Amino acid sequence: MGSGRAPVPVPGSPGSVPLSVALDATLWDEPTTGIGLYGRAVAGALAERGVKVVRVGARTSGEFPRRIRSRTLHTLAELPGILPRTGAPLFHAVANVDLPAVRVRGVAYVLTVHDLIPLTSPDTVSRPFHWQFRVWLARSLQLADHVVCVSDWTRQALLARYPELPPGRVSMVHNGVDHVRPAALDATSEAWLRSLGLPERWVLFAGALDARKNVGLLLSALEHLGPGAPTLVLAGQPWFGSEAIERRVGRLRARGLDIRPVGHLAEPLHWALMARAPLFVFPSRDEGFGLPPLEAMSLGTPVVVSNAASLPEVCGPAAAYVDSDDVHGLARTLVRLLGDAPERKRMGDAGRTHALQFTWDRVATHLLGVYQGLLGAERR
Repeated sequence: MGSGRAPVPVPGSPGSVPLSVALDATLWDEPTTGIGLYGRAVAGALAERGVKVVRVGARTSGEFPRRIRSRTLHTLAELPGILPRTGAPLFHAVANVDLPAVRVRGVAYVLTVHDLIPLTSPDTVSRPFHWQFRVWLARSLQLADHVVCVSDWTRQALLARYPELPPGRVSMVHNGVDHVRPAALDATSEAWLRSLGLPERWVLFAGALDARKNVGLLLSALEHLGPGAPTLVLAGQPWFGSEAIERRVGRLRARGLDIRPVGHLAEPLHWALMARAPLFVFPSRDEGFGLPPLEAMSLGTPVVVSNAASLPEVCGPAAAYVDSDDVHGLARTLVRLLGDAPERKRMGDAGRTHALQFTWDRVATHLLGVYQGLLGAERR
């Protein structure tokens, strides 16, 4: 790799020890996001393969928790001094940009890039975050020995934006979805679900209420349908730019539309609500992967998504598609599917089958190949 680092042992070679990987755990103790889930799922799948996973940078847990409150300052100022102490020959950063700004001797760098949303949809993030992401990603790509993307959409976007990046250093493996394991609800959770009093015709959106998720299209479709519109349940936490959506929801509720924001739900309540939904709708404009609709598919819930970004790649032929600007098309699709139980059953069965191919063990297999390739290259 031309980094001037000392050779490191290759797992499986004579006299070697089990592979040890220092894993970015800065989101480990935080409210669960898609990237946080990725880190946990990867750690579990690697551990199942006998890899020693050393969690670095969590707020309070893990083998090397950070001492600095800021995740950014930890990565830039504290992490370079921690990595040699982990004993791991490789550091895997899982959150798009979070490699140290300097090389640490004897440690290979792997970076997972989920999306380029701060660059491709800059109006959906704050201006300071846009610039921080832009600068830090460019530096991380310079330092990374290998970059793993979670979709071909993200890989192609990355290579197009950074043509100096050798394609051979950028691979792709889809996320898993077998972390979705519904469990029986306790009495309190079951009572809460019953208390919603949901009618027969309702749809679910699950995800952060930020601008790129395009919840506004769903609200416009309901507004177009008027008094006969189905109930909408919004399961997601507020995010940057969600104030406009929240205000609009308030106005539509005042006009009689049945819209129920329930906030962020913990597992297994989230899975129970998703599994009971007649229809899951996710009209996002920009996704690096798009895990929520795949989670719904794994539960047998029929899914409607936009035809934007990575969603067709991930959802395949099992979803119904609408244009991300087509209010009337979405309204027609909602009416058609909510009125056709056999079609929803067919879609749910197809989605469940489609989701079976997305496993975290498959991700671990890919990552082990990356890790061993890097460490073998260092040894040669």
